[in-house]
Amino acid sequence: MASLKSVSSLLRIAVKQCPRGWSQRLYSMSASGHKVLSSHGGEQRNLPVDLLSDEEKMMKETVAKMAAEKIQPLVREMDANSHLDSSVLQALFDNGLMGIEIDPEYGGTGSTFFIANLIIEELAKVDASVSVLVDVHNTLINNLIQKLGTQEQKDRYLPRLATDTVGSFCLSETESGSDAFAMKTSAVKNGDYYTINGTKIWITNAEHAGLFMVMANADPTKGYKGITTFLVDRDTEGLSLGKKEDKLGIRASSTCPVHFDNVKVPASNVLGQVGMGYRYAIEILNEGRIGIASQMLGLAEGCFNNTVPYTKERKQFGRRIWDFQAMQHQIAHVATQIEACRLLVYNAARRKEAGEPFVKEAAMAKLYASEVASLTTTKCIEWMGGVGFTKDYPIEKYYRDCKIGTIYEGTSNIQLNTIAKCIEAES
Repeated sequence: MASLKSVSSLLRIAVKQCPRGWSQRLYSMSASGHKVLSSHGGEQRNLPVDLLSDEEKMMKETVAKMAAEKIQPLVREMDANSHLDSSVLQALFDNGLMGIEIDPEYGGTGSTFFIANLIIEELAKVDASVSVLVDVHNTLINNLIQKLGTQEQKDRYLPRLATDTVGSFCLSETESGSDAFAMKTSAVKNGDYYTINGTKIWITNAEHAGLFMVMANADPTKGYKGITTFLVDRDTEGLSLGKKEDKLGIRASSTCPVHFDNVKVPASNVLGQVGMGYRYAIEILNEGRIGIASQMLGLAEGCFNNTVPYTKERKQFGRRIWDFQAMQHQIAHVATQIEACRLLVYNAARRKEAGEPFVKEAAMAKLYASEVASLTTTKCIEWMGGVGFTKDYPIEKYYRDCKIGTIYEGTSNIQLNTIAKCIEAES
């Protein structure tokens, strides 16, 4: 198994062997199903979406080792203190996990969207709080800047995001949750700068962020078509954080209100086109939902893997708990749900990477993964009995952490709405 120091280099090796855009060349969708070229570039053959390349397998194993050594020992303390240990954040940067898809010219590893989701999954097996930090930073902030940023914006921000600066996505407001376009935060243009006023709430990564990607309305007369995306540095005058939320789960992940009081932002910090923020938000959140699905998948796997061994050790009535058929059936059922979840998540990620339509698949994956995480953690506590209800074992934390999966980056009802709209459009 590769050493911890080689996580970033492994990503670069994978990219060198399968350059950026590899999936567009290797993967194709056809009436006969998902296909991939053989390793020798020969005839196409069908392969399952969860069959990983050697590089993908190596990355899963290496990140799992890093998480076990650098994160696992601190999980309980970070949860109790509602604080991410600085050594964990540094390890994420040192190992290239904060610039997974950022081009190497900016200090990133230039890897793939699918590998990013494998990493999110592996981290969630150990701590969902760390996983969501990596998820939001990579799938929302980094990706949107790479797609829309000017050369000056890329040169200024991508090297920082890859090496030492956390990014935060500011969309939600008090009256703007599922109805994201009802936002009140305004951006008034004055010459060569904008003045932003308003408050964002439930902002992930806020405590550690050095860069905020802010959605604000630059022309309220146009409704949601006035929404514009701004890049705002942490030290900008007038930007401040409110009290950190005391949450049920993912407690080491910071969630804070972000206040904008006459915050002056240069017009050059507009990301993309003025008035197109609503479209960018929709597009990037569709991708981000796959990341949340990967997080929930990893959480379910981690909880399951920490519980099943106990059922093979604990004895009642002279038999292992595992040996009771009722227990075997329950465990088999949950294992089947996790496997179905994995196929949905991997398929959505593969489709996105291959340039195929994925909105419906992303919504399905996020919806189902959050349900499977809830089922898995509930059953695992029951299988563990009394000890599962205590903080001496990690099961109760998985149980608390999973609930957010049905809420952020689109509630379950929003996912159902999206799926229904896609079905209607297809018919």
